[in-house]
Amino acid sequence: MDRTIPPIATFSIVAYDPGKKEWGVAVQSKFLACAAVVSWARAGAGAVATQSFANIAYGIDSLDLMASGKSADETIAILTAADDQRAQRQVGMVDKNGRAASFTGDGCYEWAGHVVGDGFACQGNILIPGTVEAMTKAFEQARRGSGELADWLVEALAAGQSAGGDSRGRQAAGVLVVRENGGYGGNNDRYLDLRVDDHPDPIVKLAELVTMHHLLFGEVNPDNLVPLAEVAGELQGVLLRTGHYTGPRSGAFDEATRSALRALVGSENLEERWDGAGDVIDRVVVDYLIDRFG
Repeated sequence: MDRTIPPIATFSIVAYDPGKKEWGVAVQSKFLACAAVVSWARAGAGAVATQSFANIAYGIDSLDLMASGKSADETIAILTAADDQRAQRQVGMVDKNGRAASFTGDGCYEWAGHVVGDGFACQGNILIPGTVEAMTKAFEQARRGSGELADWLVEALAAGQSAGGDSRGRQAAGVLVVRENGGYGGNNDRYLDLRVDDHPDPIVKLAELVTMHHLLFGEVNPDNLVPLAEVAGELQGVLLRTGHYTGPRSGAFDEATRSALRALVGSENLEERWDGAGDVIDRVVVDYLIDRFG
């Protein structure tokens, strides 16, 4: 079975965050839904970006190899040695231990190349020269500051685009981050998987989606928890306006208020930030509801 596709000219980054034990990959290309082909990751295995004349098997097989203990370098060597079209391939990987590697075949269209750093690799083809270097610098700066891996990856993409990016233009982008039990509901590793499949400015839109993801699914900061009794009156005002609550604005957080708030939080997809139990609530949820509903 031939699992190759036409060339994907793109720039991408794979990286590992040892603090949160997250693996991620981000990509931009003048190619419809590029992330659906380029981006692969598995908690406890690593992250992969397969591009140029992309070989989908690189995404599938490399994760199995790295999960078994092979390094990113060893995995690339194994896959390319067995691939008679390796001259046209480009791939970046970061393994389960955060060791990064990249490969650019000598048949990739210019400009093509890669930079491997500590725990990450940037690569691209059919680029304006300087794109990959700008991504490298931006990622190294971003991970020393605030935010998390998804933010740093998108910042690297934005820097690459600002430096020139894909010489043919732009169309799609995506960011994928995995960590053990980090996905919705806690029984999977897909913490964040966001894609902009066709857009005139895909990286800007992708950054907006990452911000939205942080709001809906981000980790609750214990310092942001407030007693429900302190915000009951404000919440009752919101619930009266949305029609979820018909009782008095008493300022007492009773069971009728809790039931109404649980329904509104669920309809706004904020249940990962408040599960309807307990005597405290994430201030992010309160502020969101007040800003949205007045």
